[in-house]
Amino acid sequence: MSLILPSESVAARSVVGVADDVFAALRGESASLPRAGSVVLAIIDGLGAISLRAHAGHARALTSGMAKKDVAHSVFPSTTAAALTSILTGVWPGQHGLVGYRVLDPARGILVNQLTGWESEGLDPATWQAAPTVFERARAEGRPTFAVGVAAYAASGFTRATLRGAEFVAAQTPAERVEVAYDLAERHPGSLIYCYLPEADKAGHRYGLDSVQWVSALEEIDAALSRRVPPGVGVLVTSDHGMVDVPVHRQVVLEAEHLDGVRHIGGEPRMLHVYVEPDADAAVVAERWRRDLEGLADVGTGQEAIASGFFGPEVTSAAASRIGDVLVVARGNGAVYDGTAADQRSRGMIGQHGGLTPEERQVPLLRFGAFAR
Repeated sequence: MSLILPSESVAARSVVGVADDVFAALRGESASLPRAGSVVLAIIDGLGAISLRAHAGHARALTSGMAKKDVAHSVFPSTTAAALTSILTGVWPGQHGLVGYRVLDPARGILVNQLTGWESEGLDPATWQAAPTVFERARAEGRPTFAVGVAAYAASGFTRATLRGAEFVAAQTPAERVEVAYDLAERHPGSLIYCYLPEADKAGHRYGLDSVQWVSALEEIDAALSRRVPPGVGVLVTSDHGMVDVPVHRQVVLEAEHLDGVRHIGGEPRMLHVYVEPDADAAVVAERWRRDLEGLADVGTGQEAIASGFFGPEVTSAAASRIGDVLVVARGNGAVYDGTAADQRSRGMIGQHGGLTPEERQVPLLRFGAFAR
């Protein structure tokens, strides 16, 4: 079976449209959001709509007015590097080029980590991610822009690639970040404020979605966003992706024969980018993996995925050169590992994402303050 995108309603919203929604609301030109004097865009990393509804009792502020339609769809792959960049640029992964977690740098023939490897692996944030950010667009209109986040991320390469144009303001806890964001929005009319909340994602990866730690993180974020929104400020709350818990018995470790003709394996265990040797035939490799992983994963070539619109309606030459020759998407709550020592260390991660399940791709899209219905 080749890769097939899940069918979605033609009315389904995408996280790619969030940037345009925000700008239209600031101008009073949005068809979906009321006009707002300033906007706070709050991103709860790793919070899927299905998980949020399943834990509604621990997130009463977020779910109290949540309707069935208050969801959006993440991009493919459903991972932070791809999805958060799409939210903050308003374009698909095929345009901004961050097409996975670890991808091939074709100029050097090495895998690079698009979240944490910018400095160590020599990626230039200004050229590797060349799409204008929502903050650069806001600055061009003369609007104040701020990004409120964790201090450790202030000068990272990923921050410089995705938050260009925003003044970074560090705050320690979710409550402090939301408070700072709301204060900035109130003091700077016409401004765009980004507020990043990564606690649920971190807890989910380490402990799983039903853990005490994940529930505690959700409760802390919910309490932070329950505070009063200043008059005239519109708050849009969404996420880059959801996740699923991967039990040990659903972990698939590739055998040596699977790696025949394979040069690199990138991506992440829920969605692998497989790069074949120069003399290997990607279609042959894909067919072998498809046969061996039948029922466990869907397999297709990168060209098939591009032609089917997995990475968006337009794929630049730079983005295409980073996409695997073969793509492997784990089904259900499974994950596929390449068996190397480095890969084995990641097998302790419980909550994972990157695939095509509704749990990973459906995210909340919630409105507060001047945006509330």
